[in-house]
Amino acid sequence: MKLSEFDFDLPEELIATRPARPRSSARLLLAQGTAIEDRIVNQLPDILQPGDRLILNDTKVIPARLFGVRHRSGEAGETAARMDVTLLEPRADGAWSALIKPLKKVRDGEVIVFSDELSAEVVGRGDGQGYLQFNLKGDDFDAALNAVGAMPLPPYIAGKRPADEADKQDYQTYWARHSGAVAAPTASLHFDGPLLAALAARGVEFTHVTLHVGAGTFLPVKVDDVRDHKMHAEWGEVTPQAAAEMNATKAAGHRVIPVGTTALRLIESAVQDGKMQPWTGPTDIFITPGFRFQMADGLMTNFHLPKSTLMMLVSALMGTDNIRAIYDHAIAESYRFFSYGDSSLLLPEQEGAND
Repeated sequence: MKLSEFDFDLPEELIATRPARPRSSARLLLAQGTAIEDRIVNQLPDILQPGDRLILNDTKVIPARLFGVRHRSGEAGETAARMDVTLLEPRADGAWSALIKPLKKVRDGEVIVFSDELSAEVVGRGDGQGYLQFNLKGDDFDAALNAVGAMPLPPYIAGKRPADEADKQDYQTYWARHSGAVAAPTASLHFDGPLLAALAARGVEFTHVTLHVGAGTFLPVKVDDVRDHKMHAEWGEVTPQAAAEMNATKAAGHRVIPVGTTALRLIESAVQDGKMQPWTGPTDIFITPGFRFQMADGLMTNFHLPKSTLMMLVSALMGTDNIRAIYDHAIAESYRFFSYGDSSLLLPEQEGAND
C-alpha cells in the first residue's frame, strides 16, 4: 500500500482559516455508499434516524502555545532569547514534553519566563523535544496558562495567521470537559446548543468518550509503504456507562456513528468481538484499507490532508475509489477543508464497503 494512493491536489484557497458562523451553518457532504448529496450541518436531524447514537469526544484543548524569554548571564552581560513553546503532553514525573524553538538556545536548568505568574525550568530533552517543569500546579497552573497561552492552531492555519482570542472559543467543542488535548476533535466544532437540542428531539442519542488529541495528529507520513508508519499514541477513556450505551444501541439494531476520527479510533480500539469494552489507556491504532470495523457504522468528519493517516482511515471506511470520488466532488463544489472547514457524513454500504 503506497503513500501516493492517498494523495490529491487541493487548491490553496479551499483551506479554511476561520470557521462558519454559526457553527452548524457549515456545509455537509452526505455520502451514503456511492450516492453524494450537498447538505448543511444543521440538517442532521433530517438525515439521522431515531435511535442513532453519536459518539462525542469530550476532550478539552488547552491553550498550549506559549511565548517566553530565556535570560542568561555571562561575561558579556545578560542575554535574552525569545522562545516559542508548544506543550505536547504531561509526563509521569510531572513535567511536560514540549516543542521548544529554538531548542538549541536553551540549556537544561535554565528557566523560560512566560509571564509574571508562569515560568518553567528545562529539566531535560529527547527526540527533538524539551521537558519543562512549571512553577505552578493544578488550578493555579490552569489559570496562568489560560491567561497567557494561545490555542495551538494546526500548521496550515498558523502559517496564514496568528491565533487570537476568537480561537479560544472557535477551537473548542461545545461539550469540551476534560483538559488534555493540544488539537481539537474538529468534526465536533460544527455542533452548537440548538443543533444538539434538535437532534435530541429527533431521538438521536449521545455518548461521551475521551481521547486527548496530541500533536502527532499533524505529523506527516514519511514512509513510502504506509504499513511502515508508526502512529503516535494518544490517551483515551471509554467508561463502563459509555460502553453499555453503545452495546445497547447495537443490540437494538441502531447505528453507532462517531463524530470525528478521534472518537472512531478510540471505540475501535476498545471493541472486542463486536462488544464495546471499558477502556483506559493509550491507543496507537492505525486504520488503513482492509480494516474490519466492529463498532462504527459511519463517521462524521471534516476533509483531511493529502497523504495523511486520516485519508487512509476514511478510505478504509468507504473504499479507496469511493473516497477519491467524494473528495473530487468536494473540491469541485468548493467545500472548505481541514480543521475550520466544512464536514461530511460518511455512511458506507452495509456490506462490501470495507473491502
